[in-house]
Amino acid sequence: MKTPERSPERLEVLDRIRKLESAGGDRYFMDVENDPPGHPLTPDEVDYLQKKFSSKITTRMARLVAVMAQKKYRRDLQMKVVGEENLAAIHGGAILTCNHFSIYDNLAVKEVADRVPGRHRLYKVIKGANFFLPGMPGFLMRHCDTFPLSTNFKTTKLLSEAMETVLSRGDLVLIYPEQAMWWNYRKPRPTKPGAFFYAAKFRVPIIPIFVTMKDQDVMDEYGFPKQAYTIHVMPPIFPDENKTLRENETSMQEQNRTLCKQKYREIYGKEC
Repeated sequence: MKTPERSPERLEVLDRIRKLESAGGDRYFMDVENDPPGHPLTPDEVDYLQKKFSSKITTRMARLVAVMAQKKYRRDLQMKVVGEENLAAIHGGAILTCNHFSIYDNLAVKEVADRVPGRHRLYKVIKGANFFLPGMPGFLMRHCDTFPLSTNFKTTKLLSEAMETVLSRGDLVLIYPEQAMWWNYRKPRPTKPGAFFYAAKFRVPIIPIFVTMKDQDVMDEYGFPKQAYTIHVMPPIFPDENKTLRENETSMQEQNRTLCKQKYREIYGKEC
């Protein structure tokens, strides 16, 4: 069987990643994908809690599609969860963090969310521009329990209120602290404080997840080895009631970063 030619678009993305990695600093938070342009979402464009009847219908449809996608990619990407025992300490709402390297890594996080004790939904904080993606990816980004970000102050306030609501009722929220998606990038990157700010503000734990990858013997649609995911669930990080919001934010962020770096060294045998 002929090996497929490597995608020029993916090669460009990998080249951008190499250059940004070399530059370091805030470059780690820069986007590398050729995403469609968007605009700051306004309050009338989003329905975070699916209060409208139309939102309820499209959300149910999107959830069904997501269930089918999870089954497909669980097998396709050979997903395996390690450290499930660390979830026993979670009782109620929590924020999940994960390294961001694929449009499918949210399905890896869902594998963990499904193992958290109790009944809950998983909500995903997404980049605002993803709201404008075409086709099925865009449909899921708009309707499958997502919290799109916006630079609009009123929209951001609504997002914060929605997050407080779902966490208080015991649901889970995925926030990618690395911010940008770097395709198939294996090292842990520096993080933004947002996930840890909300965990400290709403007094909920962080469930740190780090996904490691291994090349399969088959090629993906871009001409690169398809990846196999091992999803590592690390011990939850709880806010300290004796610390201020800012102290908890900083401490939880540092603990999350340390756990991810330790896991990278353990699995890959390299420094990062």
